[in-house]
Amino acid sequence: MNMNSIRARAKKMAIDPGSMDKKGLIRAIQEREGNVPCFKTELSACDQQDCCWRSDCKPGGAIAMS
Repeated sequence: MNMNSIRARAKKMAIDPGSMDKKGLIRAIQEREGNVPCFKTELSACDQQDCCWRSDCKPGGAIAMS
């Protein structure tokens, strides 16, 4: 997803994107959605299979935690 699309999504959720970078903005969206704000963190595995950011966050997929 490009930054314009991410900013538009944030604005729909009443998040002011201001000068946030991509990681910060996506984490703010995740948090507003009630999810763990974990985009591009150091987590080696992810159990959020339905996350819309997954392909950008964990290219090639990630092994789900058990």
